[in-house]
Amino acid sequence: MSADAGQGRQAARSEATRARLIEAGTELFSEHGYAAVGTEQIVERAEVTRGALYHHFGDKRDLFRAVHEQLEERLVADIAAALEVDPKDDPIEAMEVAAGAVLDVAIDRQVARVTLIDAPSVLGWEEWREIDTRYGLGLTEAVLGAAMEGGRIPKQPVRPLAHLLLAAIGEAAIMVATASEPKRARADVEPAVRALIRGLAA
Repeated sequence: MSADAGQGRQAARSEATRARLIEAGTELFSEHGYAAVGTEQIVERAEVTRGALYHHFGDKRDLFRAVHEQLEERLVADIAAALEVDPKDDPIEAMEVAAGAVLDVAIDRQVARVTLIDAPSVLGWEEWREIDTRYGLGLTEAVLGAAMEGGRIPKQPVRPLAHLLLAAIGEAAIMVATASEPKRARADVEPAVRALIRGLAA
């Protein structure tokens, strides 16, 4: 076996171990919450050694951050897939669809526990917002830009508006995720979110 082939196999095994740790972390953090999960549970669920955990992640918080980022990435991908309406055809409706997809995630207690309930306190508000912005800002800017090009929204700097819209939808999602009756909270908050989006129209 060549040195390159050996290194390739080692890299593949390392990546597989990292993926198992993130999968185990996702399951445990979603089921029990960050505070109730210990590193022993994580390595047992992932079927790896404690040394493997600390090889890939500095500590439990570092693993949690990776879990949160992966869930954010999936959320953005799901939202993009949900946008059956071409933003160039009806960008306002596209934004409403995207906001509805975020609120749907907030109803999912397991996902919401990581991304909306634990993440702000575990990572800190600033880091949580940075991750949220990094994954959602580009999609929001694209839809807003299409709306401006199509004359549906008055032309203006896109980025500040995207930040404000993301913050509003994020706050609505937190309201749903932390409510005693998430489905009812979603039904209550969605009309306000839709009204906010429609209010952007020229």
